[in-house]
Amino acid sequence: MPEGDTIWRAARTLNTALAGKIVTGFETVLPKLARVDEDTPLIGRVIESVTASGKWMEMRFTGDLILLTHMLMSGSWHIYRTGEMWKRRRYDMRIVVATADFVAVAFRVPVAEFHTAATLARRGAVRNLGPALLKADFQPSEAIDNLSAQPEMEIGSALLRQWIIAGVGNVFKSEVCFAAHVNPFRKIASLSSIELREVVSQADRLLRANVLDTSENKIVTYTGFRRTTGRADASARLWVYGRTNEPCRLCGTGIRSRRQGSEARLTFWCPNCQKFSVSTIRDSESVSAD
Repeated sequence: MPEGDTIWRAARTLNTALAGKIVTGFETVLPKLARVDEDTPLIGRVIESVTASGKWMEMRFTGDLILLTHMLMSGSWHIYRTGEMWKRRRYDMRIVVATADFVAVAFRVPVAEFHTAATLARRGAVRNLGPALLKADFQPSEAIDNLSAQPEMEIGSALLRQWIIAGVGNVFKSEVCFAAHVNPFRKIASLSSIELREVVSQADRLLRANVLDTSENKIVTYTGFRRTTGRADASARLWVYGRTNEPCRLCGTGIRSRRQGSEARLTFWCPNCQKFSVSTIRDSESVSAD
């Protein structure tokens, strides 16, 4: 599922392939985008940049036009050389932006909007983003302050709130809490300042470790697996996510899982490495991974 690292890598690849290039073709099945293209055509514009902020991606064109997209659970951007066969069905296509050399295709993207700089500044979900992991100007202190301002929220749920800290999704939520040795169901009020700093530090470290640029400026799409353990073995790439009842990689205790928060997203943790001082998490509440 797309999280902050996935979007950041996609934006980097698209930017490498498209920035500075003239749009030679545009296609969309989304009526609102099509109407903008009819009124102010994209063909002939130059793609200025493609950037990511949290889980949002911005493709900027000359003439003060910005394509804003969000992948939610199922969307993705692909980049192909001109004439190359797509790896997804045309039925799944939502947007095509073509240049002389490359074709960028958005598949099953659920949120796609055209903006000017002024309207984007008023877009609530973007304007209200918390400090974005992976941005060069990310300030851990701001993220810590945002978390501290929500004392009654469980830390696992808080990590998914993009207005608190932007970029963490459901996989990283569980992995970050494990790496910080913090139970994801603890309320923020119960965490010490040291624990909060460690949570933010691990979030920063793990996401950055998953966007290391080894492509040497080649046009590539990330095809590997997200890793948090640092182990080369693909079967040992994650600490706890998706590993219900499997042994903890550190202590051997069975990993547990439980749905958390209003979205009922599945959370994974080790009851030994991530002890919870109040016995509110019962064995009967564990469920199997989806």
